[in-house]
Amino acid sequence: MRKIIHCDCDCFYAAVEMRDDPSLRGKPLAVGGRAEARGVIATSNYEARALGVHSAMSTVRALRQCPQLILLPPDFRRYRDASQQILAIYRDYTPLVEPLSLDEAYLDVTGVDRHQGSATLMAEEIRARIRTEVRITASAGIAPNKFLAKVASDWNKPDGQFVIHPRDVDAFVAALPVGKIFGVGKVTAARLQKRGVHTCGDLRAWELARLTGEFGRFGATLHQLCRGIDERPVRPNRIRKSLSVETTYAHDLPDLAACHTELPALIAEFHRRFAKLPAQRPIHNAVVKVKFADFTQTTAECLSSAPDEAVWGALLDEAWARKGRAVRLLGVGVRFADVAADRGDEGEEQLDLFG
Repeated sequence: MRKIIHCDCDCFYAAVEMRDDPSLRGKPLAVGGRAEARGVIATSNYEARALGVHSAMSTVRALRQCPQLILLPPDFRRYRDASQQILAIYRDYTPLVEPLSLDEAYLDVTGVDRHQGSATLMAEEIRARIRTEVRITASAGIAPNKFLAKVASDWNKPDGQFVIHPRDVDAFVAALPVGKIFGVGKVTAARLQKRGVHTCGDLRAWELARLTGEFGRFGATLHQLCRGIDERPVRPNRIRKSLSVETTYAHDLPDLAACHTELPALIAEFHRRFAKLPAQRPIHNAVVKVKFADFTQTTAECLSSAPDEAVWGALLDEAWARKGRAVRLLGVGVRFADVAADRGDEGEEQLDLFG
């Protein structure tokens, strides 16, 4: 039986800003892009959230929702420095640390002797050290697997933790809303709810064949997770599965020709980032993302081992034709060839290409 801790810092970017400027505490604060540049909110503190401001919201809407909002540009150097401090704390407890982002990570503490092997006490000590040494707060979830640990870390936010004991897994998951399952977004949750599926217990009534018929390969994942089963190990060295770049334009691109004019700059930025990868990976797919002026978006994708402007251009034509209207955002990217079979990986998390 594994002992997994999922640690997640509370409103991380905003927390670092409030730490470095205590006068910001108690005021609605967000970190994100400028409204005039069509920026979005990266994170907000709890005062701002109480007023309706949340991550991924457009900055224009956030300021309309909360006129007194203090908006700060991101400072990733300081955020990375804080993240490195936190990772060093995690690695004092176990070498099995899998960072998911600057502010969250999985820790496998199975067999660790500290605190007589109590993952709960280790999580409490880790959070206390983050509070003392980094001067921000973190929440934690403790459970027998990654899926449940991540769910649990959100249970008592901010600055809290929650434990799901092995004996409680079945009952806890049965009552869990399906929207809490990793990979189930608003659209999938709505599809399930229309079919009378609101909780994981409801979803257990669906046979595997029905789930895979409805959701493809993801159906098999749903079949496991709705039963609280997640065999994914904590991997200190996660494999990058994709690389992308995107730009939100200050003024809508009025037509397809204008989109093609912007394409070379995106591709140049992609190649700059691709060249910085520590190891070159074989490319499997080329992808283009288009977000239209009405905020709807689409992606076009094709097999390609060496995409160039012609490949991405053809995908842009395909994606743009689905709506044929002004565009506010363009993105280009690739998915790398799947090497999971070579490494014996099972169920490795797939991150959103343009996340």
